[in-house]
Amino acid sequence: MTQYESKTTNGYDLFEVVSAFQKCIRRNLEDDAIFWAVELSLSNYQEYAWKRLRIISSEDIGLAEPNISSEIAALYEMHKDLAKKKDDKHFPERLFLIHAVIKLCRARKSRHIDWQTVYAFGCHSNRLRPIPDFALDKHTRKGKKLGRGFGHFIEEGCKLEPFHPTDGEDESLENAKKALTGECHGGLFE
Repeated sequence: MTQYESKTTNGYDLFEVVSAFQKCIRRNLEDDAIFWAVELSLSNYQEYAWKRLRIISSEDIGLAEPNISSEIAALYEMHKDLAKKKDDKHFPERLFLIHAVIKLCRARKSRHIDWQTVYAFGCHSNRLRPIPDFALDKHTRKGKKLGRGFGHFIEEGCKLEPFHPTDGEDESLENAKKALTGECHGGLFE
């Protein structure tokens, strides 16, 4: 049997199981998604299941649930940690697989990240553009030739959008300017 003819424990085609697994998560068919996850796990394809779960977290959910990829990664790490202990009676690592499946099923969904990835990589060479002027700061050869220093960097290179200042940020900026211009003795550049 070749990798393209791989079967699961119960005789399912591996790639059909993986497809059903992801499609059920996409549709919030929780019980079915759990069934396919268990089929993969019992067939020694748990690493493949975890690979798909990590991909699903960006491909099918992404910005709709901004922290979900980190949460799935954390569940995967806990799964790996407990799997190392080889508890063949209780299999506590299975908790994290099911947790991840339920979390992804119930999550708000968005394909925005996937559509942008397909577009960005698929059309990249047809979308070439010039380096923007604001990128030519003191850290580039052209910026240095243009005589751009810390003032330009602070005004243009550090611009943030959308900007959400935190408490004390204005004071920190003024202190940084003092350090960059040498106004404080014993500072960063002395």
